[in-house]
Amino acid sequence: MNFDALKPKVVEVLIRFDISRDEKLQLLCQLLHDNVDYYNWVGYYFANHDAQTLHLGPYVGAETDHTVIPFGKGICGQVAVSNKNFVVPDVSAQDNYIACSFTVKSEIVVPLFVNGKNIGQIDIDSHVLDPFTKKDEKFLEFVNEEVAKLF
Repeated sequence: MNFDALKPKVVEVLIRFDISRDEKLQLLCQLLHDNVDYYNWVGYYFANHDAQTLHLGPYVGAETDHTVIPFGKGICGQVAVSNKNFVVPDVSAQDNYIACSFTVKSEIVVPLFVNGKNIGQIDIDSHVLDPFTKKDEKFLEFVNEEVAKLF
């Protein structure tokens, strides 16, 4: 499915009134995982600015031991500090990468801003080398703009 066709489905999930925010995020992760072939792990991490850590939120994909990530550590931790998208075409070429699984070949992380503050991020792992394009970045920025309305 193309990203333009997915956008209304993203909104449809996020405007539901019958489920909690975490349930909406879980359904959103499932929607992305199920509709983009190379999105093999889709999840959210949320920032604790006092502790300078990220905490795993809803996700779909293989279980991860990385439930708490210090700011600056790994791709997610770097995004918590830089406040910028981070696309990693080949995780084996990154020295500050936290290995989740040998099957992960690439990663994209897009920060989630609420009132100008980075409160977390969407993190997507792929089993494919270099699948992420500017279209993925723009789409995930759209997704996070919609998610921000939940906060």
